[in-house]
Amino acid sequence: MSFLSHFSEVTDPRTQINVQHDFIDVIFLTVSAVLSGAEGWSDIEVFGRDKLDWLRQYRPFENGIPVDDTIARIVRVICPEQLNKAFMNWVNEVRVETGKPQIAIDGKTLRHSYDGDKQTALHSITAWSKDAGLVLAQLKSSGKKNENASVLDLLDTLNIKGALISADAMNSQKKIVEKICSENADYVLCIKNNHKQLRDEIAAYFHKVERDNPAWIACNEQTDSGHGRIEVRRCQQLRISEWISEAQHWKGIRSVIKIERERHLKDKEVSTETQYYISSLDIDPAAVNQAIRAHWEVENKVHWVLDVTFKEDDSRIRKEDGAENVGVIRRFCLNMARLHPKKASMRSKLKMAGWADEFRAELIFG
Repeated sequence: MSFLSHFSEVTDPRTQINVQHDFIDVIFLTVSAVLSGAEGWSDIEVFGRDKLDWLRQYRPFENGIPVDDTIARIVRVICPEQLNKAFMNWVNEVRVETGKPQIAIDGKTLRHSYDGDKQTALHSITAWSKDAGLVLAQLKSSGKKNENASVLDLLDTLNIKGALISADAMNSQKKIVEKICSENADYVLCIKNNHKQLRDEIAAYFHKVERDNPAWIACNEQTDSGHGRIEVRRCQQLRISEWISEAQHWKGIRSVIKIERERHLKDKEVSTETQYYISSLDIDPAAVNQAIRAHWEVENKVHWVLDVTFKEDDSRIRKEDGAENVGVIRRFCLNMARLHPKKASMRSKLKMAGWADEFRAELIFG
């Protein structure tokens, strides 16, 4: 099924008086333009006028290409919930699950999406499927302070049964853990000083076992290298113990984890870092080590790509729901580019989509 068919669920927000441009035409134009490197409303209009013959192979565009103000006005007033639902339905149709899928959840702020007060900048929550290599959902959050409530809403929209949920320390919260467990999913969550007593108890417990019963600790070490850097990650995992009194407040907890990262940079001193985690997983330090490392793909393969390749952080789109809706469209485009089998960087794929009509059609329609 074409991704365009999913937009039939999205209501055209305009009154039908003097409507000159078809709603789906405008959506198709916007997606095609963003996939080809367009960064703003005027870029979308220029792309449309240059590629009108190509666009008309798939949609009528009876009245040609709307001006940039019209494109902006239409996209800004689309209901974000409906657009995100269409996005998630499309993702669920194209992704293939194997084994226990890992879903990484993380927040991102669009730095230039505010109007006057920086606190109004769009903060969104992203759910990333490590196994499928796809963004599963984006949900607006009313700032970092309210990110936890948004994560709970996001978990309500996803089918997480049987999945492994990973999140940073900000989202390591008891209510989130309860929600994950209630959906028959597992978790591995970072614990920092926002839960200081639990963190201190985990650290003390590892110290005690290392001193008295080191054979109890399951260990795994993994090494990565590249770009003049070597990183060694040592994972130690212990079954939960009554010795950690705070554990009773965390539903489903079965193990605690200590990760030591050692970074070797050329001509620089070795840096080390220690972090602690809790998990509902049984003892399997190799799998846990890999899952913790894989969590940060949401930063490298989603947020970094959106900022560097799609220029999301520089976007000045801010009025009404424009920033949120274009954010969803960028994630449509990111997923379509990742699904294409060509071995090339995201930047290269967007350039090829801008240059070559055939390649652009392959990205959009498969």
